[in-house]
Amino acid sequence: MSLISQNALRKRRVELVKEEEEINDEVFSVEGGDEESGVVKETDLVGLKSSNKKRKKGRGEGKQLVIEQEEEMKRLEGFLFGSLDTHEFGNEDGETGGEVDDENGETPLFFNDLVPNREVAVYEGDEDLEEGDSDEDEEVEVVKHRKPVWVDDEEEKTNIDIAKVGRLRKLRKKENETMILGSDYVSRLRAQHIKMNPSTDWANPDLQLKNNDESDEENGILTTNEELVEKSGMKLLPGILEHSRLVNANAVEPSNTVINSVQFHRNAQLLLTAGLDRKLRFFQIDGKRNTMIQSFFLEDCPIRKASFLPDGSQVIVGGRRKYFYSFDLVKAALDKIGPLAGRQEKSLENFEVSPDSNMIAFIGDEGHILLVSRKTKELIGTLKMNGTARSLAFADGGQQLLSSGGDGHIYHWDLRTRRSFHKGVDEGCINGSALCTSPNGSMFAAGSGSGIVNVYNREEFLVGKRKPLKVIENLTTEVDFLKFNHDSQMLAICSSMQKNSLKLIHVPSFSVFSNWPPAKHALNYPRCLDFSPGGGFMAMGNAAGKVLLYKLHHYQHA
Repeated sequence: MSLISQNALRKRRVELVKEEEEINDEVFSVEGGDEESGVVKETDLVGLKSSNKKRKKGRGEGKQLVIEQEEEMKRLEGFLFGSLDTHEFGNEDGETGGEVDDENGETPLFFNDLVPNREVAVYEGDEDLEEGDSDEDEEVEVVKHRKPVWVDDEEEKTNIDIAKVGRLRKLRKKENETMILGSDYVSRLRAQHIKMNPSTDWANPDLQLKNNDESDEENGILTTNEELVEKSGMKLLPGILEHSRLVNANAVEPSNTVINSVQFHRNAQLLLTAGLDRKLRFFQIDGKRNTMIQSFFLEDCPIRKASFLPDGSQVIVGGRRKYFYSFDLVKAALDKIGPLAGRQEKSLENFEVSPDSNMIAFIGDEGHILLVSRKTKELIGTLKMNGTARSLAFADGGQQLLSSGGDGHIYHWDLRTRRSFHKGVDEGCINGSALCTSPNGSMFAAGSGSGIVNVYNREEFLVGKRKPLKVIENLTTEVDFLKFNHDSQMLAICSSMQKNSLKLIHVPSFSVFSNWPPAKHALNYPRCLDFSPGGGFMAMGNAAGKVLLYKLHHYQHA
């Protein structure tokens, strides 16, 4: 029952209650008067009885009126909202279940309102139904194609000129067609709409059921939360590098001297900075605050280079000293190691850590390369070049080592046999100054004292092809630093001898990004650079003691 009918019934019940109270008041008043006088008049009793009969008659008529109003309200509600027949499951006769009393004679708390094997029509006015064959029950189904509810008779009488209006000319079937009937106009508009807005398969139940088996595999992707497109695997386009400048990585505590090392931890949230101020600092990088976590001061060693082990457990720190330091991140302990047994090197400032974290290679005197165990921190072997050694780079997961130096050659070493298995000339190089291998191991870049950077294919170089893939001539001073990003699509080259001397190379095309370095932001003298593990951040340390932080928008993850 609707709220309107409920309110009407309540109002009527209130009026009946008031009438009963008035009758009782009159009876009480008459009885009170008789007690006071002690005499009851017969005429008064007769009048009172007649009045009571009239009121009872009126009250009976009022109850009948209420019942009629309730029935009228139910009829109107059924007409407006549709009738809801209450049925019981399992009733073979299909009789409508009214209010069935339980054992105690009370009305049940709930009832079932639908019969199984029955479909209710969407519209009560639909009369075009098909009856299926059934032995016991007749199943009613809704006809798919219903007749139009309303048809406009004026469509058959109206003529429309489709050649007059430009946007209606596409509805013509012939070039000379001009006037068409309104019904044809409507049908052509519908056809044009379907043509421009094709229906989707999921909106068609019949087609969906028909192709259900074929689309199970395709629909399976909707049950997972995996990315359908791996954005980080998209190709980096040449020309313009989309980037934005963020708050300096060491803005909380900048250095007052040169920054010689910056490197991201493998978790992409921790950044290491080190320089000649003898402080080793760690920052939590978020691009907004870049909070400093901790700093350590080395009293007797200005830091020339600091590097995480690839497993992220330790930091190796070197300077122009006979010893080096190992910092344990878990224990927050700093250990002094050296001098190395049997060696007289006065500087261990230049080194590289193997990708498997098992070995550390230091550049020694007179072309020697010192191999130190990561676990014992002891010398386990040496390699000897013909000229002086100036740069190192590991390859093949730490099984091979590349080196270059004063003789203009690039050496390939097998660390399992401790022997050189290939030696090749770096084209146009007199004095090699920097080396870097790509993470996938397919390429390596070699920088020289003249500012030339050669990019080689390793396999071709090892079989004797000495011509590089690309000769990069964008720097005019000695190349100090080379770095590939994580997917080998970008190469950073820099020279610390000239301001803003930092270039970013698009490796697939070997072209320089035209908008780097930024025109509005001075880089000062760049000293070191690193990309975050996911490629989203790039940090660059300069001679002014600042670590500039940039967001590379092509990469979605840090």
